[in-house]
Amino acid sequence: MTVKQFSRRGFLKFGTATGAAVWAASQPVHAAGSDVLKIGLVGCGNRGRGSLFDSLTAMPNVRVVALGDLFREKAVLTRDAIAGSDIGRGRIDVSDERIFTGFDSYQGVIAESDIMHIALPSRFHPPYNLAAVQADKHAFTEKPNGVDADGVHVTLEAAKVAEQKKLANVSGLCYRYDLLRVQAIERIRNGEIGEILAAQSDYLRTPYNLIPKDPAWSETEYQIRNWEHFTWLNGDEIQQSLLHNLDSVLWALNDELPETCYALGGRSSVFSPALGDLFDHASVIYEYADGKRIYGATRTAQNCLSSNIDVFHGTKGRLVFNATGIPFLTDTRGNERWRPDPKDRVRSMYVQEHYALINSILEGKPINDGFRMAQSTMVGVLGMIASFTGKRESYRALFESRFKLEPNIDHPSFDMPVASPDADGLYRIPVPGKYHLKTER
Repeated sequence: MTVKQFSRRGFLKFGTATGAAVWAASQPVHAAGSDVLKIGLVGCGNRGRGSLFDSLTAMPNVRVVALGDLFREKAVLTRDAIAGSDIGRGRIDVSDERIFTGFDSYQGVIAESDIMHIALPSRFHPPYNLAAVQADKHAFTEKPNGVDADGVHVTLEAAKVAEQKKLANVSGLCYRYDLLRVQAIERIRNGEIGEILAAQSDYLRTPYNLIPKDPAWSETEYQIRNWEHFTWLNGDEIQQSLLHNLDSVLWALNDELPETCYALGGRSSVFSPALGDLFDHASVIYEYADGKRIYGATRTAQNCLSSNIDVFHGTKGRLVFNATGIPFLTDTRGNERWRPDPKDRVRSMYVQEHYALINSILEGKPINDGFRMAQSTMVGVLGMIASFTGKRESYRALFESRFKLEPNIDHPSFDMPVASPDADGLYRIPVPGKYHLKTER
């Protein structure tokens, strides 16, 4: 049985389609008698705040009505930023009573909203996504959609619920909403570069900022405030950065999934608490039964090359994606054969995904990205674990293991046990060849 067949019979026992957005006829679910959609956000960091600006930019008939975060000051800052902006002025109505804090803040946001935006530490994305659709609310969930196999299963459960209830369930894996990339993918489908034999994907960047530790914080609170630096919260650099590229490659490959992966990873340049317990580089090789390969690389370092690029190598030519640049096609000798008109990108991909989400609700044809959210995330999880173990890992076996990263977050608190740094202030990282994945649930 190939992995693609497993994807359809295994993943899709939870639903009926993969890949491109699923459209299903329904009645719009929002405030009765009104075309105004109420938006709530849980996770008031930069990306969450950005998602609100993107929605307000996308459509005139949305209002922000609720905010939730572990830390009240972040929600207040977000309210003030939206209210003081040209696009948000008069379009936010968040009283102090509709600012919710703590680990259960998502429950208050769900109760007040038609659409819930989820953009907090990635570990919490799957359960909050599931809670939203179980409460009959549409959802926009940032990537990644899980940091381990168990989280992927929860995302699949949310996708199934959204499909059954005819709810919109849109992913922050936004490259599929880029209007110029859509044109490029159509050309791949038309055979203009021939059969794709390999894809190269790079996401090389500088490190995220680190928030200094307040002595009043527990170690758990410190790590949550710096969640982008800790694997149990963000799923590692492959999930945080390279996942966008991997999702683009899967899109081009009709969401055919790799069977196995092996990887190289570790620390080479960042030896300080500033990177938490993350690797600062990884190279991943995904293998297909027919010989195709995906070659991915990620790095987090200062004073080094930055790159965000995907190159698809076909029997008749190549397609190049370059972050938010203009995609283009070449022949096998590098001679350019096609480049779209930049004016066709009438919205950024960040705004376009919210435009599509909101329109799908109003038209009664809600988009459900949930299945491809899950399978793309699982490809990222596969790369992460392969880089940790140093071994060839199986997509199917890892998915079926339903492993969970520690600590367990079923009852989250700032007193949850987490790994502390050693005496030198450094956090221990996985050692390839010695790391052993715990698959007991």
